[in-house]
Formats: sequence, C-alpha cells, structure tokens
Amino acid sequence: MPPATGGGLAESELRPRRGRCGPQAARAAGRDVATEAAARSPKRPARGSQRFEAAGRWALLALVTLLSFATRFHRLAEPRHICWDETHFGKMGSYYINRTFFFDVHPPLGKMLIGLAGYLSGYDGTFLFQKPGDKYEHHSYMGMRGFCAFLGSWLVPFAYLTVLDLSKSLSAALLTAALLTFDTGCLTLSQYILLDPILMFFIMAAMLSMVKYNSCANRPFSAPWWFWLSLTGVSLAGALGVKFVGLFIILQVGLNTIADLWYLFGDLSLSLVTVGKHLTARVLCLIVLPLALYTATFAVHFMVLSKSGPGDGFFSSAFQARLSGNNLHNASIPEHLAYGSVITVKNLRMAIGYLHSHRHLYPEGIGARQQQVTTYLHKDYNNLWIIKKHNTNSDPLDPSFPVEFVRHGDIIRLEHKETSRNLHSHYHEAPLTRKHYQVTGYGINGTGDSNDFWRIEVVNRKFGNRIKVLRSRIRLIHLVTGCVLGSSGKVLPKWGWEQLEVTCTPYLKETLNSIWNVEDHINPKLPNISLNVLQPSFPEILLESHMVMIRGNSGLKPKDNEFTSKPWHWPINYQGLRFSGINDTDFRVYLLGNPVVWWLNLLSIALYLLSGSIIAIAIQRGAQLPAEVAGLSQVLLRGGGQVLLGWTLHYFPFFLMGRVLYFHHYFPAMLFSSMLTGILWDTLLRLCAWGLASWPLARGIHVVGILSLLLGTAYSFYLFHPLAYGMVGPLAQDPQSPMAGLRWLDSWDF
Repeated sequence: MPPATGGGLAESELRPRRGRCGPQAARAAGRDVATEAAARSPKRPARGSQRFEAAGRWALLALVTLLSFATRFHRLAEPRHICWDETHFGKMGSYYINRTFFFDVHPPLGKMLIGLAGYLSGYDGTFLFQKPGDKYEHHSYMGMRGFCAFLGSWLVPFAYLTVLDLSKSLSAALLTAALLTFDTGCLTLSQYILLDPILMFFIMAAMLSMVKYNSCANRPFSAPWWFWLSLTGVSLAGALGVKFVGLFIILQVGLNTIADLWYLFGDLSLSLVTVGKHLTARVLCLIVLPLALYTATFAVHFMVLSKSGPGDGFFSSAFQARLSGNNLHNASIPEHLAYGSVITVKNLRMAIGYLHSHRHLYPEGIGARQQQVTTYLHKDYNNLWIIKKHNTNSDPLDPSFPVEFVRHGDIIRLEHKETSRNLHSHYHEAPLTRKHYQVTGYGINGTGDSNDFWRIEVVNRKFGNRIKVLRSRIRLIHLVTGCVLGSSGKVLPKWGWEQLEVTCTPYLKETLNSIWNVEDHINPKLPNISLNVLQPSFPEILLESHMVMIRGNSGLKPKDNEFTSKPWHWPINYQGLRFSGINDTDFRVYLLGNPVVWWLNLLSIALYLLSGSIIAIAIQRGAQLPAEVAGLSQVLLRGGGQVLLGWTLHYFPFFLMGRVLYFHHYFPAMLFSSMLTGILWDTLLRLCAWGLASWPLARGIHVVGILSLLLGTAYSFYLFHPLAYGMVGPLAQDPQSPMAGLRWLDSWDF
C-alpha cells in the first residue's frame, strides 16, 4: 500500500536513539530503517527542492508567528482601565519602580520584569492600581501590557516547533498552532498585566529546549546540544522564578533526564567516563545553572526593594532593620526590656505577625463576649502594649521611680495601649481551635483580675536574666490555667476582620507559634543601642523569604462568597472568569476558552488514551506492524506521550492543593493538551488514509481532515472573539444579545 499523503514523517522516528536499545539493536534497527527508506524513497531530492522545502518551512513558521502576534496585539489598549488581577501585578510593578518593599506569595521574577517593562516604556510608578475599573487616564500602561502580550505571542510558535520536532509533521504543528492562536482564553490571558503569559512563556521555552536537546542525542557535546541543554536550564529558572508551579515543568524535564541517563548507562558501547560526562553536563546545566539564576533574581529583588513598604510585617524584625524608612532601620532603641515600656510583640512563625487587639468584641456564642485579641501582619497603633507589674498600677515611667528591668520568670501584665484592657485568658474555648483557650482583652483602665497575669520566660535561659529586645525568644505562660500564648495561624471570619486567631494552648511543647520577640521598644528612661548589628546575611534573607512565601500560599483559603472554581471544571470549560464589566453599559471581557478548541482537546485526551493503549498492547504482544503504521505508532506513543505527561503534571497536582484555585490555573496544562490534539489527529488521519489507500479518494482524507479542523477552529474564533476583545450591550442572558445564541452552557456568565 502506498504511504499516506502529506509525508512529514522522518525515518529518524523509527531509529532508536543512541544508547537506548544497545549498539547491536541500534545497528540492526538502522539497517531495517535504511532498507525501508530506500524502498520508499529510491531517489534523493534535488538540492534545489530541499532549499525550496526549507524556505517553505520558514515561511510557514513566519506566518504562524505573525498571526499569533497580530491576534495578541489587536486592541491591546482596550479597555483603558484596570482589569482583574492587573490591580495586583501592576501595583507590584510600581513598587519596583519606586523601590518599595512588598510581599507576594510568588517568586519575584515576573513582577520584576513587569516593573522593568513599565520603567523602560515611560511609566513613572505613580498610578495606584487600587481596584478593577479604575481608569489609567494619562498613565503609561501599554508598555506593561505590551510586554505580557509579546511573551504570550511566542507560545504559538514555541508549540508549533515543539510538535514539529516530536511528530516531524507540518500538518500536526500547524493544527497545534491554530488551536492556540484561535483560543479566546489564551488570547485574553496574554493581553493584560498578569503573570500567566510570563509563566507560560518559560514553560513552553523549557519544553521546546528539552525536545531540541533530545533531538541532538546523536551529537552529544556538540554546540547545538550544549545550547539547547543550557537554554533548558535557563527556562526552568525562569518558570520557577515566576511562580512555584514552575516546579511541574522542572519535574517533567527531570523525569526526561533520568530516563535519558538510565539508557545511556545501559549502552555498553559508552565508557563510564563518557556516562560521567553526560551526568556532569546535566547537573551543571539543569541544576547548578537554574539554581544560580533563580538565586540571582532574589539578589536583584532585595537590592532593588530597599525601602520600607506594605510587606514589612510579614518578615522578621532583623529583616525589617535593613529597609530604609522602617522604624527599625538605623534605629537605636533600649536594649533591655523594662517595666513601663511601650512595646510590640511579634510571633516568630513566618507570616503570623504582631500581637494585636481592637475595640471590637467577640460575637455572641464565641466564648466570653470580651475584646478581641488577634495577630495582624501590618504595623498598626493597635499592636502597641504597655508592660506592667502584675500587682501594682503605679506608673513605672514616673521620674521618681527607679528603672526596673523585666527578667526571665517575672509575672507581668500586658495592657493594650489604645483600649487600656489587659491581655487575658480563661477556660472558654478558642474561636476556631478546639481544646485551646480563648484570649481576650479584659478590664477597665488596666484594672482586671488574676486571669490577666502572665509569666514571661526566655527560651533556654535561667531565671533572673534580663530580656533583650529583638534577640530574646520569649514565651508567655498564663498563670491561672498554665497555658501558653500562641497563634494558630487560622484566619478568623469577617467578625474578626480576617486577622489570625490567638489562643492559649495547654500543650506546652515549644513551637514557633508560641514563641515571640519584642520588636518596637519605647522607654524614655533607658539609653539606646544601634540595631545595625542585627541585619541578616543574604542566605538568611533568602531562606526567610521562601518560608514566608510558602506560608502565604498555604494561607490562601477561599473567603466567604468568593468566586472560585474546582479543577474538574477546567478541562470542560465549565465556567469562565469576569475580567471586566458587570452590566450592559460596561466594556466586558470574559476569560473563557474557545469551546470548540477545549472540547476537542478533551475528546483528544480520551481518544489518545484509547488508541495509545491499543497500540501499546499490540506492540507488547509482538504484533508485526507495517513500516508506515509502526512509524506513526512511535510518533503517537513517544511524542504524544511526552505532551500527555506534561498535561498530567500541570493539571492533577491541583487536586491535592488546599489553597484557593481559579480557572486560569489550568492554562499551562491546556497548552500541552492542544499539542496532544495536533499530534493525535494528524496521526489518526494518516492511519485512516493508509488503511483506505485502495480507495480513489484515500489520499485526500488527511488533507481534508486537517483543513476541516483548521477551518472549524478559525470559525469558532470568529464567533467567540468578542469574549476576548470586549463586548458592549445586552448580556448573553438577554435574548436580544448578539451573544445569546453562543451561551451554550448556563454556567457561562458573559
């Protein structure tokens, strides 16, 4: 039977890579492939024909790239106001321009690049980015949007080249490019000041580089091999430097590398020295280089953000001392704690914050209806406490009284400065944590009862020692109940202003939750010392920032009435995200995938699992497949399996996450599912054309099938493009709306 029309499959797909099947098997397979190739292609193409084919390939790549850029940059300036998470990442770009320190749960590279793009395009960092809908007016925002659109535009040619290398088929690559070009969801995410296009750029760059260095396996240690291996490492650093979900592409590259090294180890034609060189090259390019670049992004981050800002309270007192404008920077405060001092007390666990109280009471049914005590991450007057003796109300700051220092083991009271209520605990249960006791503010003008008494202890110190500000790690033991003051880290409901719960735990085990230090210290009767000696080293700063980010990510829980989505919603395109506009007079942008593309991708995953399983079982049982079918089967199993692994790694981990999730988290996985669709349908259509080769029209099956998919995808984009480029007028629920007939699911809210 003649081969399928369209060609594109190189015999190299049938040839085992060096070291993967042993030298003898490789040579035998090579002879078989060469014989088959000679039978199918008795004449080598003329040199002019090869040049024409190469020019055609470059022209097609240029066309794909041009179309991608055209769709992403079309109407980029609209709407001229903040959309969705631009309020966060645009603001963080401003912080970089103003060199103001802030806290975010993601690594800094993406925001740093956004800030750099804004700075280079003339944005001065003065726009407040307060809330979605605020107009940009005269502020220059196009540089930041344009930068994100630029990186988002490269996703299409990257996917095109990846599929072309995996399948050796132009039609498969072209179909993949069309799916991503005409997907309204990818288009929308690429047009705004967001981390998603930056993250996906590095993910796809890593995938393409990995595939390219795999294809250079028969030329190890050549210049192209080193280039693609190093570029893979750079891309991995970029992906992880934008978001921690970059770990998924690192895992995929890691699995590919382990498999590659394992097969090289089994190639007896290679000496152990050569295998050691391969291992060293991968360690240098895929571990050392990414780690060095990743660390360098944090070094730049800390160097640029040198001014005090809204993120100070998430970090330790020693960290804050390095930020200019912070009250601890170049500060001088009394070294030892004394009675009458006004202090702030900070929990040593990352991202817990300061001991805090305010005039609001616990609601009815939540323990005793007394004043709330919480922890708060930001600096505030309600964080101030006065340390007093437990058995007297005299003013220790009276000049007639001598200074009396607080010592390890002393019994003290902490009086809240703003409300004059004492830190108090009793046997009522804590609001959220069972078997812990409630902590409240109690008393009038500092007068309370014995439940206000606490024994202050310095960890690992003897009785009688003075307590040092910032450096002493202290615990507060409740005198009556014997419990230890701490914070559970749980977020209180709206009645607690979504601050963190403070409890008194009867379990005396030492944990960071129950260890504190004194940070601010005001006492006019004491001499001051400089805090410069407390500034931490870079490794300490790097470690602390990661602890805070991890803690911040784990604390991203859904809030009351907050819109979230579940991972099983995502592949079926169940519900989108409103980027802008809520009524018929607003300019509305709605993040929703092109349903034709997404449902085709979902069908393709199911078909791949079925067809791939059948082929794998047939090969395992020793079935003798014709050369053309064997080649197509290898493309399906190897190339398709590689991108299916990418889809799996970028999707299923979200089922294990307890943090709040949104629809946009699926888009890296969607890139891989689109590549799988391109490979699968191209292969299936070639198999159909091969199987029906005796029919007169069999040669056209592949061409007609690919063209139908391309035209169907393009037409669906024509129908749904208002979702990405903006809609004005009646909502889709209104029968008069031009989008009414396109609301195929009731859950689509556009």
